[in-house]
Amino acid sequence: MASQDRLNTRLVSIKNAAASAAQPAPLLSVKNLSVAYGANRVVHDVGFELGRGKSLALIGESGSGKSTIARAVLRLLPGAGHATGEVEFDGREILGLPERQFRPLRGRAIGFVPQDPGNSLNPVRTIGVQAMEAASLTDETNAALRKVLILETFAQVGLDNPQRVYDSYPHQLSGGMLQRVLIGLAVLPRPALLVADEPTSALDVTIQKRILDLLTRLQHDLDISLLLITHDLAIAAERADQLVVLKDGAVQEAGKTRTVFSSPNSAYARKLHADVPALNPDRYAKLRDPGFRLLDRTSGTASKIEVSAVTKTFAVDGKVLTAVDDVSFSVPAGTTHALVGESGSGKTTTIRLLLGLDEPDTGEIAIAGENLAGRSQQQLRSVWRQLQLVYQNPFTSLDPTWTVEKLVREPLDRFKVGTAAERSEQVREALSNVGLGEHLLSRKPGALSGGQRQRVAIARALVLKPDVIVLDEPTSALDVSVQADIVEVLLSLQARLGLTYVFVSHDLALVRQLAHTVSVMQRGRIVEHGRVSDIFDNPQHGYTAALLDSIPSGISTISQTPPKAQPQAEPVIRTERRERIA
Repeated sequence: MASQDRLNTRLVSIKNAAASAAQPAPLLSVKNLSVAYGANRVVHDVGFELGRGKSLALIGESGSGKSTIARAVLRLLPGAGHATGEVEFDGREILGLPERQFRPLRGRAIGFVPQDPGNSLNPVRTIGVQAMEAASLTDETNAALRKVLILETFAQVGLDNPQRVYDSYPHQLSGGMLQRVLIGLAVLPRPALLVADEPTSALDVTIQKRILDLLTRLQHDLDISLLLITHDLAIAAERADQLVVLKDGAVQEAGKTRTVFSSPNSAYARKLHADVPALNPDRYAKLRDPGFRLLDRTSGTASKIEVSAVTKTFAVDGKVLTAVDDVSFSVPAGTTHALVGESGSGKTTTIRLLLGLDEPDTGEIAIAGENLAGRSQQQLRSVWRQLQLVYQNPFTSLDPTWTVEKLVREPLDRFKVGTAAERSEQVREALSNVGLGEHLLSRKPGALSGGQRQRVAIARALVLKPDVIVLDEPTSALDVSVQADIVEVLLSLQARLGLTYVFVSHDLALVRQLAHTVSVMQRGRIVEHGRVSDIFDNPQHGYTAALLDSIPSGISTISQTPPKAQPQAEPVIRTERRERIA
């Protein structure tokens, strides 16, 4: 009996060995990876494998360790960072390699697409000069042929006029173009692995889709493995074969995309799923109901905001640019109206006109029946007390040298509201309204999280008890979980205080969760307007339909065949891969 057991064990071992031999070795294998900064351990025993030509997404909130893991793989940790464990690339252990031996791999065999092209490209050097540095990592030694390779790659990543891009400085290109440049520079040496760290987080949804489509197409066309870092579960589910869910530097869940996305086991993965706007459009239905009831009751009555046939032009390089073209919309009190569209559609100019920061060339704007036209700065002060703004980026809108108490109290001081004691009480009330405690009063913005900073910005806008708040992309810099908390705060305050919101965003999934009515803007004009449900369920304009099609919706849209560009627009490029460094 014992001999039979030994025989069975031997047969199982042989079968397992044969199965392992039949499967190709992974391109990237991470085992027991830990990262510490001094005594502070921020990544804990992380492990995963990425196959050749496959994609894997690291997902989680800020601070979950996603980018730290990527930088450990790239050997780009700050000086104080120390990684332990095993990282094998193409069968070679790289974590313990001396820098001089690893350097030939970085850029050539392992490419990197950083998050922010604005900070990743030198603003005083042309794109061509910087591209030549990337081209030096290829096998091509002839400068003229290197330039040909650069232009071919720029065309491959969808840049319409490669020569113009080559000759341009970074500030002369849009954000989407700059991100394509970075991707082009990363794939120029034809790496085996491409690490993309939040490559679309700051882009419009349509540009985001184009960039993600591009990465998927390059992955398949060039047989590149893709390590994607993102906080958006819907994007990860659309674009990756496998998911690794991280929280506080530890793996919460890992596996095939379909399994993790459709049936998450961990509470954290389920929360991420619940916080993605595209996957939960009716999450805040009860909080929005009072606004919809007001819409039904106030039909035909005066609105809190009336924008009528407004046009605004600017002179740019001797030419007249029409930034806002015959725009009209109204917002009933107690409801949220969204302005949506891509960058350059006129959203920001429209809210500047609404706030009285610019004057329209033609048309009228009225707040609570008061026309803004022709008012002096002093006369506008009474309007501004009832009309407050929450900026897009709390990092830049809050003075880093001021405490939370001083930041929230400043509007009260400027308008000389109440006594000193009453102002202090109103500051505490405003903080309480956005879910912040008094223990934060003495802190400065640098000691707060991104979500706390944005809540302080909202409290600052609320402290004067305004009727109208303009929200300019108030959650675009936040993780989806923090964003969900902020949205719940805003809608709860609206339901309780009857606030009127104008919400500016390029995120249509978020607009569907938050707004009651919407205006879709393109090149300064409103191309579609109405209730959110009507516009989203039955768009009448092609541009609106294109915006809606760009919303990432999860695993159901995954296709085995990557999106292809039109053949005539796809130049022939060099797809050979450089020989691996021995």
